[in-house]
Amino acid sequence: MSKKITLEQIAAAAKSLGVSIPALRAVMQVECKQDGFLSTGEPVILFERHVFYRLCDSKARDAAYKQRSDICSPSAGGYGLISAQHGRLQAACSYDRTAALQSASWGLGQVMGYHWESLGYESLQAFINAMYRGESEQLDAMCRFIRVNHLIDELQRRDWAGFARRYNGPAYAQNRYDQKLARAYSLMGGK
Repeated sequence: MSKKITLEQIAAAAKSLGVSIPALRAVMQVECKQDGFLSTGEPVILFERHVFYRLCDSKARDAAYKQRSDICSPSAGGYGLISAQHGRLQAACSYDRTAALQSASWGLGQVMGYHWESLGYESLQAFINAMYRGESEQLDAMCRFIRVNHLIDELQRRDWAGFARRYNGPAYAQNRYDQKLARAYSLMGGK
């Protein structure tokens, strides 16, 4: 069974949300270049050191910040290459595994691990397992996030700024997520 998503699965997900296929594909393109796995077979992730700093218990945080500020810092950034993200995650797991897994964004939709419970997963590990199973499961997590956070209307209206603000956070404009979504939507055949 392939881990790759099919156009039919994307179409079904778009229909279940009541949004256009180009709108859903635009989000996938901006978040993950429409590829949920690395060549190693691991899901694409982005490890967020500032989230790890916030989620760690104080003892682990103090040790990690002192020894590895590249994986634990109150400031965002320091991401490095996409290919280095799993190594950063593994290093963080040696300090606090639960906080580390919750501090990465996962798969096609780059959904943060700390959302596992609000998205209806049985456990953090169930969420992680789903991210490893395939892109269709990654898309399911993204669609759950869109539903739970009431973002369907923004996708239907193509309110890219409204969607990006709530999907990517208040720094969305700094990173031009709204402009990237509008451009991706156009490239995906949206009108």
